[in-house]
Amino acid sequence: MFIKKALTIAALSAVASVSYAGSAHALGFTYNAGSFRTPGVTNEGAFSNNVNQQGYTTLDFNNGAVPGNDTVKYSFSSAAPLPTPGKTGIYSDQWAPSGVSGEENKSNYLAVFEGNDAIIEAKGGKKFNYFGLNLGALSGGNTLRFFDGANLVKELTYDIMTKLAPVAATQHGGEKNGFFEFFSEGDNDNFDKIVLSQVGGGGFETDNHTFRVGTGKYTSVPEPGIVLGLVGVGGMFLRKRKSQKTA
Repeated sequence: MFIKKALTIAALSAVASVSYAGSAHALGFTYNAGSFRTPGVTNEGAFSNNVNQQGYTTLDFNNGAVPGNDTVKYSFSSAAPLPTPGKTGIYSDQWAPSGVSGEENKSNYLAVFEGNDAIIEAKGGKKFNYFGLNLGALSGGNTLRFFDGANLVKELTYDIMTKLAPVAATQHGGEKNGFFEFFSEGDNDNFDKIVLSQVGGGGFETDNHTFRVGTGKYTSVPEPGIVLGLVGVGGMFLRKRKSQKTA
């Protein structure tokens, strides 16, 4: 039986006090269990709540190849990915990010290991103001960075992400999973590059990436959740959102 874990008031307080080293720009994000892309198909991991909405692009790894299209380019800082143990590549095994309620993901996913970053870029001078991805099993050393050109917009580490991820899947030995959705609060935190890295041992497993091209504030409000604005050097604040439903 799969286990869902709820954040307690104490946990929320701990999250709010996490020290954060980053720029002064705000980059908000929500975290939730995600949704299924296709009703009844529960073995492909969790997807963005916007997966079937117009204006969003979703790329997965189901066919075993590095994805990409005329909007998004994937590349790697070292050699091309190789699906061999301990090497960055596309895998299908028990470490795939889990589904909405911890269901086992039997599809292909991307795993990043130390020494070879995965780099996701907007093509043609475009920028993103929304990005979502299924993360897990989260482990020490997982690092997610957002850039605008050479400028670092935000960096999230394992310590931040694991406190927020809502689901622990049984096949991951209690390691956390969740769907994270990042959105710009204004022109200063639009981004054109996302870098997935692993610092030290272990791997960084991700699946089902969703993008929205745009500049300025992200105006399509994400699904209900707890929203974090990462603001300023050395701190972050927490605010609760009212539940909303999109017709």
